[in-house]
Amino acid sequence: MKNLICLSFVLFATLAIQAQQNNNNNNPKLVVGIVVDQMRYDYLTRFEDRYGDGGFNRMVKEGFNCKNNHFNYIPTYTGPGHASVFTGTTPKNHGIIANNWYDKDLKQSVYCAGDTVVNSVGTASDAGKMSPHRMKTTTFSDENKLFTQMRGKTIGIAIKDRGAILPAGHTADAAYWFHGKDEGKWISSTFYMNQLPKWVVDFNRSKQAASYLKVWDTYYDIDTYVESGADLNAYERGFKGKETATFPYDLKVLQKDNKGFDILKTTAYGNSLTADFAIAAIDGEQLGQDNITDVLTVSFSSTDYVGHNFGVNSKEIQDTYIRLDKDIERLLNKLDATVGAGNYTAFLTADHGAVNVPAYLHDHDVPAGYLNQSETKAKFTAFMEQAFGATDLVENVSNNQIFLNRKKIASLGLDLTQVQNAIVNEIINYNHVYKAYTATTMASVAFESGVESFLQKGFNQKRSGDVLVVYDPAHISYSKTGSTHGSGFNYDTHVPLVFFGKGIKQGETLEKTVIPDIVPTISALLGISFPNGATGRPLEFVMD
Repeated sequence: MKNLICLSFVLFATLAIQAQQNNNNNNPKLVVGIVVDQMRYDYLTRFEDRYGDGGFNRMVKEGFNCKNNHFNYIPTYTGPGHASVFTGTTPKNHGIIANNWYDKDLKQSVYCAGDTVVNSVGTASDAGKMSPHRMKTTTFSDENKLFTQMRGKTIGIAIKDRGAILPAGHTADAAYWFHGKDEGKWISSTFYMNQLPKWVVDFNRSKQAASYLKVWDTYYDIDTYVESGADLNAYERGFKGKETATFPYDLKVLQKDNKGFDILKTTAYGNSLTADFAIAAIDGEQLGQDNITDVLTVSFSSTDYVGHNFGVNSKEIQDTYIRLDKDIERLLNKLDATVGAGNYTAFLTADHGAVNVPAYLHDHDVPAGYLNQSETKAKFTAFMEQAFGATDLVENVSNNQIFLNRKKIASLGLDLTQVQNAIVNEIINYNHVYKAYTATTMASVAFESGVESFLQKGFNQKRSGDVLVVYDPAHISYSKTGSTHGSGFNYDTHVPLVFFGKGIKQGETLEKTVIPDIVPTISALLGISFPNGATGRPLEFVMD
């Protein structure tokens, strides 16, 4: 009798699994989420004629191109960007309010992916002490895991730890990121595993990273790179050990003065190494090899490092995108060959854009400039002492937010809201301050449009500061070389969004879409629950 019961149970379980597999037969075998770090929308169009037919242009021509896609919150940084893409919501809900932020309880800065209770895997350094524990909501890959009874695999890959960890979510089988310096390895953390799988060990032993310590020169004749500025100019930082930020760059020679393997991050070869590893992961993890949908997230981080170093108008950024186009083509070809053309769905977007170098804009009569933060600090400190008789009412200033010492304010018998308002009324008069709002306003007034609504969608009541500041367009606190990001202006918010593959129509739209719309669309395509904090809408017009 017991044997009959056991047999019946096994039969029932087998039939249940087969039923779920049959239900998923119309779903893609693999969903690939591609994020290109710091990719402005115009990189898709500006370099279009330099791209081949198999990378960006293939995705645009065969897929659905949302040409008016934007971030809808502030700040536009890497951590919040990756979290927002994959959770379908904004920092207000998922809680990743910056890359690093001031923790009001711990009274110290914390990192969006940092985790002291886990250990590194694949390195003896602390570079692996990471997890997604600070992200408060689920990703679409988490929901896919729950829907498939944990049988659908999730793998996250990026040079940056946060670019691998946050997209993969809380239930991922693995997230892998690159540890440079003197090791040049792909690593992980004990949040996911206790040791690296054999395919990762084999990849690290292959010395693939070392093979890219070579000369970086332009893919095509540099004189044909007319879509970018002069190679020698005053707006680029370059590498230590080389007098000018000009091609070519001998990376094997320069690595000594540029933190060893870390130099690869700031070249086009960092993206090539990422593509190599993602291709190895498809085989190593057997992704898309059955009828239960798997998820692969790939973030190309080196575009961001190159942009920060050389600026958005540099020959270096153009060459990086020309080479990235080839890497995306390699990845798509691998998916075609292994998973099968028509058996996978992909989307490509970015975590933020970037401003043109303000010094360059200024030299061409475009309003732009740099913030004098030391002057502002001195002026603000004097104001606080005069207005409240104290200089220790501010605990922290970071991410364009002011965090007040609320206990001190209460001990002095001051009203918190009045202090916040007084600060806003003071700093709104400072040079290049465009807007300023209090936390009380953010928590009590519903803004439907404008920069105020962007601030509100990026405002997390428990984690954000007491006063939020927005500066004039193209005015930044940064070096006078290289580009940065973080604002709610179009140069930071307007990024590509291309859907491609199974279940996706061929077409394009100029209708405005926003980043939180991406994963509700993918979730609807898969027939699974939306991430638990999702605020976006499914883009029905992209689905076949």
